[in-house]
Amino acid sequence: MSVAALVESVRPEGGPATLSGAGSWLQGRTLYGGASALIAYTAAIRAFDDLPPLRGAQIAFIAPLGGELEIRRQMLRRGRNVAVVRSELWSEGNCALTATWLFGAAREANAAHPAAIAPASGAPEDGEDAAHPLAPAFIRGNFDLRRARRPTGADGSGAPTIRQWVRLRESHALDPVSEIVLIGDVLPPGAARAMQRPGPISSVNWSFNLLAPAPTTREGWWLAETASQHADHGYSSERLRLWNASGQQVLEGMQCVAVFG
Repeated sequence: MSVAALVESVRPEGGPATLSGAGSWLQGRTLYGGASALIAYTAAIRAFDDLPPLRGAQIAFIAPLGGELEIRRQMLRRGRNVAVVRSELWSEGNCALTATWLFGAAREANAAHPAAIAPASGAPEDGEDAAHPLAPAFIRGNFDLRRARRPTGADGSGAPTIRQWVRLRESHALDPVSEIVLIGDVLPPGAARAMQRPGPISSVNWSFNLLAPAPTTREGWWLAETASQHADHGYSSERLRLWNASGQQVLEGMQCVAVFG
């Protein structure tokens, strides 16, 4: 299922939507989180005209989503500079995803502090293929992954951090922000490096701030990182970051992940 087909059934008025080829985007028995977030984001921007740039989002993954769903969206507040939109995806009569999108017009800066540049990671073109043979089919079919170079003298053993170059194979159908929403959640959590035995992993929520209202990169490559800040009791608190190919950070996020097994 192409990226365009993933969102083509999202109508401005909401209502039922059928994803006829959703199987290529499934992670286990549900849609990959970035794909379901993209559908919810598309529902928001198609429902309301003249929204300012997206600045942040809070997304809760509540229940599995498949090929049949219902889309609901609501303008919670629209002020002079800021608009807040809620979109929900329902499945089998239950809310399966809820997202709150914060859109904000640019203001004259009263505070300016650039984010730190990306860790030295080499060029994506020089990285080895990082696609794991046991990775979910939606990753193997839709994304290119390359290993990011580690700093000299650091092998990364035991560190609960995953950092890789990521590229969406088919990106021409998306605007830059929609591409970020789709890609930002693609890596497994850093806690995967700390797991004592194999087991399922599931995103519970995802919140992020966009640092660039119109992010750009070279040849579609983004440097993605997930890092477990704390893992215990079956959950991991994760920090998610995304940089462009020039090392400029474009996304800062957090996520709660359920670690089973």
